[in-house]
Parts: sequence; C-alpha cells; structure tokens
Amino acid sequence: MTNDDVSEAGPVAGSRRGVFAKVPKKVKWLIYLISFSSCGYGYLLIFISAYLLELDVGPEHVGIILGVTGATFVASAIPLGIFSDRRGRKPVLFFGLIALPPSIVVFGFTTNLWLLVIAGIVAGVAEGAYLTTWNAIIADQTTTENRDAAFSLSFTIGNIGMGAGMAVPLLFPLLQGLTGLDSYTIHVGTLVFLSALALISPIGLWPLLKDYKDIKRPGKLSFDMKKQRPLLKFSGINSLIGLGAGFIIPLIATWMLLKFAVPDTYSGPLLAVASLTIALTAIASSALSRRYGRVRAIVMTQGLSMVFMLSLAFMPTAALAGAVYLVRAGLMNMSVPISDSFLMGIVSSEDRGLASAINSLFWRLPNSATTVAGGYILKSGAYDLPIFIAASFYAVSITLFYLVFKDVKPSG
Repeated sequence: MTNDDVSEAGPVAGSRRGVFAKVPKKVKWLIYLISFSSCGYGYLLIFISAYLLELDVGPEHVGIILGVTGATFVASAIPLGIFSDRRGRKPVLFFGLIALPPSIVVFGFTTNLWLLVIAGIVAGVAEGAYLTTWNAIIADQTTTENRDAAFSLSFTIGNIGMGAGMAVPLLFPLLQGLTGLDSYTIHVGTLVFLSALALISPIGLWPLLKDYKDIKRPGKLSFDMKKQRPLLKFSGINSLIGLGAGFIIPLIATWMLLKFAVPDTYSGPLLAVASLTIALTAIASSALSRRYGRVRAIVMTQGLSMVFMLSLAFMPTAALAGAVYLVRAGLMNMSVPISDSFLMGIVSSEDRGLASAINSLFWRLPNSATTVAGGYILKSGAYDLPIFIAASFYAVSITLFYLVFKDVKPSG
C-alpha cells in the first residue's frame, strides 16, 4: 500500500457501492495479490497438521514443528518491526514474501524432524516479516473512516486464499483416479505447485508498491513506556487468547484425525470452508463495529465464539464437530479486522510496525508454547482437555478486554 494514498477512495460510498467501496483501489489490488501467498500457506498448514501424520510423523512432532515456527516468528518480529519503522517497510515485506515459497517446498521432500524444524524456522521468519509490515502498510494508506473496511477486506481475501489452499486435498481422490499417481506424489506435487504460485505475490506487488514512500526515521528507537501503555495493555490481554488457542486451534486437523479418524482429504476441506466462513463473516465486521462500537463488537463475537468452541468437546460425530467448528471460526475471527483497526488507531503512525510486531509477539509466543503442549496432550488420549483449557483463557481475556478498553476511542 502507499503512504497516505487515500485519494483513490472517491466520494463517501453509499450502500449501493458495497461494503468496500471506500477502500482505495491500490490497497484493494495489493490485498488481492497477497492471496497467492495465503493459498500456499493454507495448504502447508494442512500438509503439516494432517498429512505428516500419515507419513508416520507423530502428533507431538507436529506440535514441535508448529511451535518452533511460532517461536521463530516471535524472535524475529520485534527486530523486523523496528527495522521496518526505522528503515522502511517495503524491504521487510518483500523479504518475507520471497522467503516463504522455498520453506514450503522442503516439507514435500523429507520427514526428518530437524530439516522440517529448519524449514519451519524460515517460515516463521517469513511470517514475522509479513505480519509486522502488512497492517502498518494498510494503515498508512487509510483513514479512520475507511480503515475498518480496508482491514475487513484484507482479512476476507486472506482467508479466501487460505481456504483455497486448505480445500485442495478435496481434489486428490479425483486426481489420483485420473492420473494413476499415488497419494504421496499428488501431495508433494501440489506443495511444489502452490509454492511456485506464491511467488506471484511479491512479483505482482513490486510495481504496485513502486510509488510507496517509506518514511525512514534514523536514530535509536526510544520506547516510551507511558506512550506505549495502551499497546502493552492491548497486547497483554490478547496474549491470553493466543495462550488458550494454541492448545487446540493449530491442531484441529490433528484432533479430527485422532478423535474421529478423519484424514486430510476431509479435514482440509473442512478448514477451507472455515476460512471461507471467516472471510464471509468478516465482511460484516465493519458494519458491526459501526453499529455497536469496536470494543463491544469484539467482545460480542469473541464471547459467542467461546460458547461454540466449548461445545466441540461434546460433539458425538465428526460432522457435528465440523459444523460447530465452522460457527466458532466465523464468530471468533469476525473480530480480527476490527481488532487490527482498533490497535492501529490507538498507537502513533510512526510506531505501527513495532506495534504490529509487539502485538503479534504477545499472541504468538504463548500460542507456540501451548501448541507443543497441545500436541502432547492429544498424544496422551485426552482429546477434549485442550478445548476446556482454551475456553478458560478465552473467558478471562474477553472480560479483561471489555473492562480495560470500553471507554477508549481510536484517534489516528
């Protein structure tokens, strides 16, 4: 996205022009192009969490791989966020988009835990580079009037891309029948193809970001604790969501396989539908925030989501569990674009890269640790325990968020 490039938004949009009419055209195209990377990453998540188990990689090792990826993201996020705020966001974003495809390919050619961990480390750094710059770049080119819609569009398209990648295994039985290839060849070939497709994102973004003017701020970073107090409160409370989610959400395909014997050819499409559900519900997020206010909208959607997540533990069949998970995913993630917009509005514009990094770090660090713990809990056979633990953390976080931020209004 481009600095202060909001003139393309045109006049104030009426309902006839659609929910995203006020989003600048260049911002829209950037969001559309990033979906190619999202697609590759979506398939990678299914490959790791479900298909690796079919290659005799244990659930505890799946948890380790996902946990290390998250931990690497945590370790890289702060320095990358500082660099992006001080030296420019474009180089960091492109580094992340270019580093992701080769890390994806590695998973197709080995089951060696150490090599997979190394690939996960590279993917973690790539994710850190992307997440510490993307929200800041969108915020730089939007105003308080159109920022909610821009974040909603970004979240929607990103989840459509993720969902497309997760849905790919649905085609595998047909492809095997048409080509005569075995399951392993189909899985690996798809991994290579989608990693190549992910390169469209940096190639396409390059000309669109040509005129984006990175504001370089030389000198040492001064972290004013008083100034950053809203950010630290927001991130600290958000970390409880990450802590709880880590026990089960990254391992939901693993949970489906262990509890209901559902392979990736079904859990992949289920998670794809979940991503599409998330994308569709996110469209309504900006309208929800206008009607109830950002804080109340976040609390409402997260609270309802927690109820459905808790219900997962009591579902007797895979079909019912899948249906409940879809509702949970849509409700929980409806709050994400509102939350991102809220955070970007309570920090100063020059600190947005660092704010994205700190908030992501606070969420991802506990999430990574509990993903490893969740893998071991699932291996022990206590399939529903991670759900109960996650719901408990969600309840505390949602309550604290409302109490602390109910009277706070974004200003920037």
